Amino acid sequence: MLDRIRSRFRRKPSGKTLSPDNIPQHVAIIMDGNGRWAKSRGLPRVAGHHSGMKAVKRITMAADRLGIKYLTLYAFSTENWKRPKSEVDFLMKLPQEFLAIELEELIANNVQVRMMGYKEELPPHTLQAVETAMERTAGNTGLVLNFALNYGSRKEMMDTVRQLCDEAAKGQLEPDKLTEADFESRLLSGGMPDPDLLIRTSGELRISNFMMWQLAYSELWFTEVYWPEFSEEHFLEAVSEYQRRARRYGGL
Repeated sequence: MLDRIRSRFRRKPSGKTLSPDNIPQHVAIIMDGNGRWAKSRGLPRVAGHHSGMKAVKRITMAADRLGIKYLTLYAFSTENWKRPKSEVDFLMKLPQEFLAIELEELIANNVQVRMMGYKEELPPHTLQAVETAMERTAGNTGLVLNFALNYGSRKEMMDTVRQLCDEAAKGQLEPDKLTEADFESRLLSGGMPDPDLLIRTSGELRISNFMMWQLAYSELWFTEVYWPEFSEEHFLEAVSEYQRRARRYGGL
């Protein structure tokens, strides 16, 4: 196992060798460009989403091999419900299909599945597939594969503010003693460290209502590559770029 990990660090994306001492603990990815990838090939948008599912497997395994602790994938936003019903219905079937195929291998690789988002609006078959995966992998201690599913950062922060206001009104906390840690612990990502690195595919240069509090000091890396064709080499290139940067957190 150790030799397999070391062999990964000997790879040289963008002409650089990855340092095993500076691997990001938490990587978040906005998986964008499925529809445009399909359109460029004369295929329906759903074909792009299906191919994107293969990229999820590919990058999850790459992150696990690198020793990354948390991988958060933006799978479906609170705004994505505005898309055509046929496309939404297809997207809601993908977690069930992905986990039916890949769950046993995820378990074998000690991956823990989590979900960050609002369960109430999800179809029963989608929610059941995700909750089954979470239950079966709850005891795993390796990579945390966190799906941001029906997730929106503005709603997350507003709900957190409402919760804190309610607790204050009940005398459960003192507003003047409220800390950032108090706020963070009530976010949907509570218990996970903030992302060290955000990757967005497809050439778009925005964060699209994704983990806006948590990304305050994350390194951002954008690529024009569409998500279905995002490879392990692209992923290693992003990590290599991360390692070249100096993270100062507002300092000198």
